[in-house]
Amino acid sequence: MNAKTTVRTKKTGLFRYKADRLPISLFLLYFALDVAVFFLVQNPLWVALWALSTLLPKACICAWNHHQQHCATFRKPLLNRLLEVVYGLQTGAIPFAWTLHHNMGHHMNYLDQKKDESRWARKNGQVMGTHEYSFNVFITAYPRILTVSKRFTKLRQQFLTWATITGLLLLAGFIHNPINLTLLFLIPMAVGLYVTAWHTYYHHAGLYTDDHDDASYNVIHRWYNRLTGNLGYHTAHHQRMGLHWSALPEYHAKIAHRIPAELYKDPCIPFRWIGAAAWKPPETPPEQA
Repeated sequence: MNAKTTVRTKKTGLFRYKADRLPISLFLLYFALDVAVFFLVQNPLWVALWALSTLLPKACICAWNHHQQHCATFRKPLLNRLLEVVYGLQTGAIPFAWTLHHNMGHHMNYLDQKKDESRWARKNGQVMGTHEYSFNVFITAYPRILTVSKRFTKLRQQFLTWATITGLLLLAGFIHNPINLTLLFLIPMAVGLYVTAWHTYYHHAGLYTDDHDDASYNVIHRWYNRLTGNLGYHTAHHQRMGLHWSALPEYHAKIAHRIPAELYKDPCIPFRWIGAAAWKPPETPPEQA
């Protein structure tokens, strides 16, 4: 069996990769429940309680929205766009927003803090605090998206088209029930965008380097990676950003000998409360086989 045949066997039906079936089904179920609560529940207290209970799962969904922009889930482009609308209404990053800000921005510039769209350094070179950074990226996200889009005319048109579609959906929901729309969608979208920014800080802040092997922190923790789609294998992700999330552990194993021991860290709360402590490499990494 040649390499091309091996790749084709991973792609079946609507999904390009079988590994996406379960997580995507769960995320769509969450969205369906949000829509059901929006139309069927009129008591703001119950709506607020439901919305509050979904914030942590949606924080995890932010990572999967990120994966979607790097490696599309479905074989049909329209299905990918519709999934991204759902993701946008859950996390605040609407279709093509991640593509422009993250793929065409951050991934291209993350070694240069004067250019990085998710830069963690102040103008004087000092490292921002966690919330200073997160708020800065949060409020500048869409202006920076528009700035990056000037270099990519086709992507800009697609972003504006789907931003209009998403905006019209939100407007229709607001007209129908402004309280439910705010509680179930607008607030979680804002929280999701803030959490998305915070995650980038956690993976890169303070790492001044010109070497891709030294530019990302890694989290090798079972539950963190299960719930975020292996986002903890971050050095591997930056070196092969188009690689499907399910293949990141395997690629990480190939480059682990090059990653300094100090670039492994424990997961953030609440992940560190789940399961065993994060694995850390030995102080002297083994030589490459």
